[in-house]
Amino acid sequence: MDKTLGIIQITVSILLILSILLQNRGSGLSETFGGTGNAYQTKRGFDKILFTITVVLAILFLSTSFYGFLQT
Repeated sequence: MDKTLGIIQITVSILLILSILLQNRGSGLSETFGGTGNAYQTKRGFDKILFTITVVLAILFLSTSFYGFLQT
């Protein structure tokens, strides 16, 4: 069981890293403090799906981590 849990955690963590890196990045702090004014944009299409996948993977990673912690 420990080996299976470790494989699941490694797989989920790699997928979580990839989903975070695929998300669009902003221009930085200069845009936040007086940039173009597009600070709040709605997510559409692939961005919305990728955001949802990232949230689900983060919850899955945290739950497997807590499960592993409780098993020890």
